[in-house]
Amino acid sequence: MKVVVVAGIPGSGSTTVLQHALKETDYVHVNYGDVMLEIAQEMKLVEDRDSIRKLPPETQKEVQKKAAGTIRERAEVANTIVDTHCTIKTPSGFLPGLPKWVLDELQPDMFILLEADGDEILLRRVNDTTRTRDTERLQDINLHQEMNRATAMAYAVYTGATVKIIENHNDHLESSVEEMKNTLS
Repeated sequence: MKVVVVAGIPGSGSTTVLQHALKETDYVHVNYGDVMLEIAQEMKLVEDRDSIRKLPPETQKEVQKKAAGTIRERAEVANTIVDTHCTIKTPSGFLPGLPKWVLDELQPDMFILLEADGDEILLRRVNDTTRTRDTERLQDINLHQEMNRATAMAYAVYTGATVKIIENHNDHLESSVEEMKNTLS
């Protein structure tokens, strides 16, 4: 069974492409943050997802590692897509979404990055009234995508996984979904 990590910066359309592709594939969808919440709740550490980031760093690492182990166990019986962040932009810089201890447990086979042109992402964010997002400049969006690429390749070097980049441009959802399905088959 395979473990595939899918990531894209906010506004790239990764969730939309993934939801459409999953309708016609034999993969189980797992959101990494949801699994972390389940574990933290089982450990009686938090009541809601936003509280996880307020736990002491060592406790967060423990929960991250257990979540990766849980996902890997689930992947023993079904092809699994892990929906997560490759990098997280913070005020103090970029944070890896899958640190070493997570990669050791998760053992992914492939990383798929969903990307779009920076100006497309910028417009999608502005037009998305369902979310509250920080305003970013075009160069910041482009830098975040570059950081995702570099980080995904570092993950691949460490794990031996492959990295696939799928472009998701405006008015081309069908072709992005088709490429995702072909990549997963």
